[in-house]
Amino acid sequence: MAQVEKEYYKMNDGMLWEERPADADEYIWRYSKNPLFDMSKDKHFWHICNSAAAIVDGKYIGVFRCEDKTGAPDLYLGKSEDGAKWNLETTPIVFYNRDGSRFTYPYAYDPRLIKLEDAYYVVFCADIEGPSIYTAKTTDFKYFEMLPNNFLPFNRNGVLFPEKINGKYLMLSRPSDTGNTPFGNIYLSESPDLVYWGNHKLLMKNFHANNYWERIKIGAGPAPIKTDEGWILIYHGVQSTCNGLVYSFGVAVLDLNDPSKVKYRARRYLMSPEVGYDYETTGFTPNVLFPCSALVDSEGRVSIYYGAADTNMALAFTTVDKLLEFAKKFN
Repeated sequence: MAQVEKEYYKMNDGMLWEERPADADEYIWRYSKNPLFDMSKDKHFWHICNSAAAIVDGKYIGVFRCEDKTGAPDLYLGKSEDGAKWNLETTPIVFYNRDGSRFTYPYAYDPRLIKLEDAYYVVFCADIEGPSIYTAKTTDFKYFEMLPNNFLPFNRNGVLFPEKINGKYLMLSRPSDTGNTPFGNIYLSESPDLVYWGNHKLLMKNFHANNYWERIKIGAGPAPIKTDEGWILIYHGVQSTCNGLVYSFGVAVLDLNDPSKVKYRARRYLMSPEVGYDYETTGFTPNVLFPCSALVDSEGRVSIYYGAADTNMALAFTTVDKLLEFAKKFN
């Protein structure tokens, strides 16, 4: 059995978890009470999707992409006792520049929430003269301080590794264009200080080995999961159909000491929108699964928070061992 970094992941012990149904043999299974929100009764928000969660001092906290009744997406703080029932603030998070001025933007979306050293980092996309990646730091979830701009436009799907590797911070990203990008590969960048980024390397290309489920573009999902066999990367892939785009997610394993090397990459998707799960196939943008967060406990159990149809949030469960088995079997 693979070993996770127990000291790092023990903060998630006691997280929301469901065992795989006895009559099932899937590598990943959905939460029986999906989706997490009843949008038909929400008085404040039109959609809640593509959001990230963490457990801090035994309590759930999250940064949520919410669209109000005007349709404008922004980032909101949420809290939960059990990881399923969430109380969301109804005013957006305020981000501050280092000089104390307010950081402003037209809209923001698709956050990741990553514990790194003694702080939590919110990595998100904002459209300021074109979409790009921005990062804010917090230690108390009350004050969020912006780091200087990470990348030039146009870029999306920024994901930090949860620790330094060989003395450098690492970030995954997906260079893009101004719109609904019809292309996209995952790149790896490094930094000595989370401010200056360089040594950009192409990590993974879309349409790998004629994988049609990821033919159009790919993008990193949650923060990579550290195991003794390498870093598990859950990522989304996009296929084009006569009825629009379909977002699924897959899995790859990166070298533990040099994550620019891909050890395994499953040709099959790990999970895709399916008939019978209307919250995935029906909504503002049908047939979209968008993973942004994966909680891992010290036993290697994994709870994945994912956006469904750009409308709602949902949960899926798996284990580190099953993810590694999947990546190797279908490599």
